[in-house]
Amino acid sequence: MRARGAELPTAARTTVVGAALAAALCAVPALEGHKETAWTVVLPLAALYTLCEYAPRCPLMGHRMPGGAGGLRPVFFPVLLAAVCLLPPSAAALTALPGALAARVEPRHAAARRVWHGARLVLGLHAAGQVYRLLGGSPTHALFPLALVPAVAAALALCAVLGTLDGWILVAAERCSPRTAWCGQFARRAGPHLVHGLAGLMMAVLWRSAYGPVAALFPLLPMCICSWVFAQYHRERAAHRATIRALLHAVDIKDRYTRGHGERVGRASVLMARELGMDEERTETLRFAGILHDIGKLGVPTRLLRKDGPLTPHERRTIELHPEYGHEIVRGIGFLGEARAAILHHHERVDGSGYPYGLAGEQIPEAARIVAVADAFDAMTSTRSYRRGRPVGAALEELERCAGSQFDPRMVAALMRALRRHGWPAAVTADLPGLPAPHNAPLEAAGPWVPSGSVSAV
Repeated sequence: MRARGAELPTAARTTVVGAALAAALCAVPALEGHKETAWTVVLPLAALYTLCEYAPRCPLMGHRMPGGAGGLRPVFFPVLLAAVCLLPPSAAALTALPGALAARVEPRHAAARRVWHGARLVLGLHAAGQVYRLLGGSPTHALFPLALVPAVAAALALCAVLGTLDGWILVAAERCSPRTAWCGQFARRAGPHLVHGLAGLMMAVLWRSAYGPVAALFPLLPMCICSWVFAQYHRERAAHRATIRALLHAVDIKDRYTRGHGERVGRASVLMARELGMDEERTETLRFAGILHDIGKLGVPTRLLRKDGPLTPHERRTIELHPEYGHEIVRGIGFLGEARAAILHHHERVDGSGYPYGLAGEQIPEAARIVAVADAFDAMTSTRSYRRGRPVGAALEELERCAGSQFDPRMVAALMRALRRHGWPAAVTADLPGLPAPHNAPLEAAGPWVPSGSVSAV
């Protein structure tokens, strides 16, 4: 929950207060019937959940774990779902309250964030408990496999309630569109919730077994190990993104006339990769390829990139070395994978007349053929200080005209389909004010057409 203004929007405050009141109504029966509430189960699980809320801050787990109020924290969901299997709905909801209210949150609107975090969990657990009992699950006899179906249903109910509430607060606090807020919420969460639901059922079965509550802690061990691995993975991904940002920033400083170009080429490459049915890992690699395709400009003399006048044939050949320079720069960055080949070959043409090696057709790596189309498309549609960008339709017509000679027709078709579905915002570069447009801008900035009639890309 991240409000855009200095104050929490009225709709968000109303949502938080309403959720808190509803959560209080759900928990009151457990407090009113305190003599019947199994406090010997509630208190240990509440304490364990509070400890699990601290786990993301533990140095061994990583200082900042992914998830937060809107996602899955590393360990506590099995604890809460064990409570659903072991307690009546109102009592199960209580187990989340102490840890949720004590959880670390962002300083801005901290009180509202804590209340929201607690209320959403109370409501989710109460709904999960009701589903568990409705399908025949018993708080006093958590038996396997009889409780398997109720436990799975309870986990999915918790997933649905939390997803609905998280989407709701995005609409209220950040003014997201409902489609953006709720799209894919359940699909992304269902799998992890089911796994955690089964772990919670295992905890409940062991708790009620002859081995007692201590044995119920054992299912948490593999969950902790998985969470630690997950944290390391996200740390590594964050380091990768930081590396990409640093390299991109260096290119933007070096060649100020195409600032932002790499990010847009990365975005177009992602659209094409998804249209071609590539998996998320490969799509991310294509994004890196698009962002860094011009990293080789770091090896080109700045005076050539900013030359105020036409380039000589020798200077042009020097600039055409930038794909090879780029490949040398990223050669040792293992996580880039096939992005390195895209950086080296994104100026090859399918008819074999490109550079640096004159590859043709299928000899050109698929990633390079994607980036080549994305590169030329952004070059045509971007507005620079010395010329206006072409309309998207005109740029696509030019790409279609050059398909089969300069570009892979399959990649051009993929971009056209993706843009029909998603559209494309107008791009304006961040040229520094007061700088004259270089006479060699068409070559570097990739906008106009070179005499041969092919698209000149960055």
